[in-house]
Amino acid sequence: MARKILVVDDEKSIVKALCYALKKEGYEVGKAFDGIEALKVYEVFKPDMIILDIMMPRFNGYDFCKKIMGEKVWILMVTAKTDVIDKVLGLELGADDYITKPFDIRELLARVKSGIRRMDKSMKEGQRNTSIRRGELELIYENRQAILRNEDMELTPKEFLLLYELLANPNKVYSRDELLDKVWGMEYVGGTRTVDTHIQRLRRKLGKKYEKLIYTVHGVGYKGRADI
Repeated sequence: MARKILVVDDEKSIVKALCYALKKEGYEVGKAFDGIEALKVYEVFKPDMIILDIMMPRFNGYDFCKKIMGEKVWILMVTAKTDVIDKVLGLELGADDYITKPFDIRELLARVKSGIRRMDKSMKEGQRNTSIRRGELELIYENRQAILRNEDMELTPKEFLLLYELLANPNKVYSRDELLDKVWGMEYVGGTRTVDTHIQRLRRKLGKKYEKLIYTVHGVGYKGRADI
C-alpha cells in the first residue's frame, strides 16, 4: 500500500510541484493551502507524513502542530526562516525534520524517504517491546501513550520517545548526543541543550516520586532506572 503524504503550503505553485513529484514517486498525496483546511483534510485523509509550511495565513504551521500533538504522524517542517529558534520551536512542537526554502526537490524527496525508513524502524522496535511499566507509570509504545496513576499524561512525541528510550534500557548511560540521535534522528539544529530542556519537562510532569526514574550522570548525560 502506498504511503499517504499531506502537503500543506499557502503557495499553490509549491503545492502543485510537490504533489507532482511525490505522485511520480508512488505516494498517495493530499493537499491543503492553510492550517485550518489542513486539519479538515488530515481527519479524512489520515496521512503517514505531513510536509508542512510554517508561515501561512489564518492558522500557521505552529498552530497546526499544537492541534495534532501526540498523533502518530511524521512531520517535515518547511520554513523560509533561517533563525535557529524558529526551527527549534517547530521541532519541539512535534515536527520530526525540517527543510529551508528555497529547497531542491531532490533533497526534499530524500528527506521523505529517510522519514519513512525511520517510521518503519520505529514500528519494528515497538513490536519487540510494546509497553513498559514502572509502578503506577505505564508507557505504551504502539500508540505513544503514557499513563500515570490511571491518568493520561500530556507528553509531546519527543518527550514520550525520550522517556521510553531511557526506561527501555535501564541503567544504560546515554550521552546527550546519543539521545539526540535516538530520539530526533538527525543533526539537531538546537544543540544538546534541548535534551536537558525535555528532561526538565518530563521530571515536572512525572512529579516528585517518578522523576527519580531519570537519573543525571554528571559530566556525561542521563540514564533511566529500573525502579524508584
